[in-house]
Amino acid sequence: MTLPPDLVAVLPLVAAVLAAIAVLLVDLALPGRRTAVVLTALVALGVVAFAAVAVGGEERVAFGGAYTVDALTTFLHVLFVAIIALTITFAPDYLVPRALPVGEFAVVLIFAMTGAMLLAASTDLLLLFLGLELMVLPGYMLAAFHKSDGYSTEGAIKYFLLGSFSSAIFLFGLAFVWGLTGSTRVADVAGALGAFAAGQGTLSAGLAMGLAFMTTGVAFKIAAVPFHYWTPDAYQGSPTPITGYLSVGPKVGAFALILRLFVEAMGGLRADWLPVVIVLAAVTMTLGNLVALTQNNVKRMLAYSSIAHTGYMLLGLAAWAAGRMEGLEGLLYYGAAYSFMNLGAFAVVAALQKRTGVTSNLGTFAGLGRREPLLGVLMTLFLLSLTGIPPTAGFFAKAYVILAAVQAGGAVAILAVIAVLNAAAAAFYYLRVVVYMFMRDSETDAPAVAHGRLLWGGLAAATALTILLGLIPGPLLEVVGRAARAIG
Repeated sequence: MTLPPDLVAVLPLVAAVLAAIAVLLVDLALPGRRTAVVLTALVALGVVAFAAVAVGGEERVAFGGAYTVDALTTFLHVLFVAIIALTITFAPDYLVPRALPVGEFAVVLIFAMTGAMLLAASTDLLLLFLGLELMVLPGYMLAAFHKSDGYSTEGAIKYFLLGSFSSAIFLFGLAFVWGLTGSTRVADVAGALGAFAAGQGTLSAGLAMGLAFMTTGVAFKIAAVPFHYWTPDAYQGSPTPITGYLSVGPKVGAFALILRLFVEAMGGLRADWLPVVIVLAAVTMTLGNLVALTQNNVKRMLAYSSIAHTGYMLLGLAAWAAGRMEGLEGLLYYGAAYSFMNLGAFAVVAALQKRTGVTSNLGTFAGLGRREPLLGVLMTLFLLSLTGIPPTAGFFAKAYVILAAVQAGGAVAILAVIAVLNAAAAAFYYLRVVVYMFMRDSETDAPAVAHGRLLWGGLAAATALTILLGLIPGPLLEVVGRAARAIG
């Protein structure tokens, strides 16, 4: 039997929804069997990844042009699956001692992934908004997952309130664009804006306001300065595995929205929005690093670090807008590399917090190199990669976007210099954690905690990817090259 073309195009999304339902049913049928739940989730995610690759073998346009499967869609779908799979493997060691339900955690995460997958494939403004909300709404729930923890509740409320305002602003801008271009299709909006860029008419004040509102809404989702206020409290208050997910999953999803919106829909006006991106990138990476320097809580430090990495990724977008396709490729490569090394760092933090009552302050890491040498070495690797030290994935990611910016020239080249200075400043707060791990005495005499096989398996995967993407970047570069050409 031949399936309808529209159904074939959405098979990965359907598989993701069925994966969430399967995990929910296993959790209901086998209450308390955490291993069965996790294994079901991982196998189901494997099926989703296989479906994404199989369907992505050729470009498909479905539902009248609202849903598109191209090389970018496939790359992002597989990346989202990898992020969720790693998060699920890291989580039980932290959740179980606190009596937090692993099954519900996995189900909500996978539903969040369905929103991100819809976002990656959407080529219609309304569908982009729907995917965005399906991705972020589970994030609000996850931030408050530890209901008895006041910090978790406080961070979730701030995240929810500010997130709701930003979504309303984005939707308001979308309404302006829809009304003044006459369509919500990305291709139609691109055609209308391209006509303005070619000198056929002038960009009305209403349309400019709509684009500005959508830009503001998106800037919040990626935690760009000055729309970053929710990030530190939401990250510090959330359970650590959830913090790891929030630092990469919604960020990559929001950049997928940026690619569809800025590159595909607003590409014709790149000369107009390039100065805005340059300012956002410079302020975001600088403020994120400067505030991270003052932090003594590692989770909060990594939150401000995440803001700074948003600035580095915007550098790739600026390079593309200035005429370098390598900038778009670098942005996509950076998204993948950052996901794995940042998830690995948060996994180590979660491992140290397996014993309840343990904080994420710098003192917790004192003596870790002697108390748990392997965890100390892995944390050092992830921090070096976040710093951009070769031969890690972080080094190649930073080098790729910075070189693209230098080749673009002009103001974007100056932005590249700012990025290099920021990367050097970031080394101080990353390496300070390494100093505590190997050069400070432990503040506690408590014995090392035994960690589960799932945690070690997830750490092994994150470690391998962090090293291999730095040593052998070619295969991923080929994939992101195809993804960039699909929209650029």
